[in-house]
Amino acid sequence: MEHLAGFAPLAERYDGFVLDLWGVIHDGVNAFPHAVDTLRHIRETGKRALLLSNVPRPNDAVRTMMRRMGIEDGLYTDILTSGEAVRRCLIAPPDLWWTQLGQRMYHLGPERDRPVYEGLPITVVDSPEEADFVLNTGPDDHRNPSDMGEFEADLQACAQHRLKMICANPDLVVIRGGVRVLCAGSLAARYRELGGDVRSLGKPEPAVYQPVLQQMGLPPDRVLAVGDSLRTDIAGAAGVGIASCWVLDGIHGAALSDGAGGFDPAKTDAVADEAGLAPVASLPRFVW
Repeated sequence: MEHLAGFAPLAERYDGFVLDLWGVIHDGVNAFPHAVDTLRHIRETGKRALLLSNVPRPNDAVRTMMRRMGIEDGLYTDILTSGEAVRRCLIAPPDLWWTQLGQRMYHLGPERDRPVYEGLPITVVDSPEEADFVLNTGPDDHRNPSDMGEFEADLQACAQHRLKMICANPDLVVIRGGVRVLCAGSLAARYRELGGDVRSLGKPEPAVYQPVLQQMGLPPDRVLAVGDSLRTDIAGAAGVGIASCWVLDGIHGAALSDGAGGFDPAKTDAVADEAGLAPVASLPRFVW
């Protein structure tokens, strides 16, 4: 793995880029100025930059959020979110698992994620006892998002009623405004421990990459994925045969720190090796 100071050398080597959002472009609250600048440089090269994000909201809702952060639509080619992928499956079930979900849904997640299912022929119910299935978009706004114990009773109730679970964000944790919080993937992992039946949509699942790669229309060896999570971004890229670049100043940042404001190359190599992954390069952050 090369340990680079900036993205410019990689931009010369590839023609298309699959970019993570949270941890690379923004922190859920603010855009990273250096990342916005890097997007501008990529646009100037005429190459394609598609955003692929495990955020449990549809594409349009995320575009609106990014505009508020100062990330203009013209800075990237297109976007696909895990929330958009879930909504599409609810509209047009791809297999029997989805077809047999039923119509009564319990939503485990915050109100801001409602666009995933708004306008669909689904009845939202107030408790697992009333539901046919559960949509998990992550911790809601009324409980501590860093404490799994806050959600145990809900998960136990869903398991007791043998509800199928849709996980709309496979991420385990994310850094939001500098604070590490749980994501839907952590709740889904606990639900599996309880014997629950879970379908996750988003990275690292290969299916979520296919529309993005088809839209790029490039040979796999001309595409580079960029992300901060080994488990989703880097493993997901490996699963579809494309190269990856690991952004270190994200969820792994504390573990990779050199104690002086930078990142330890030896630690970085060791952590990637332990995970059985081989990104072609690392960056301290998504800077040009």
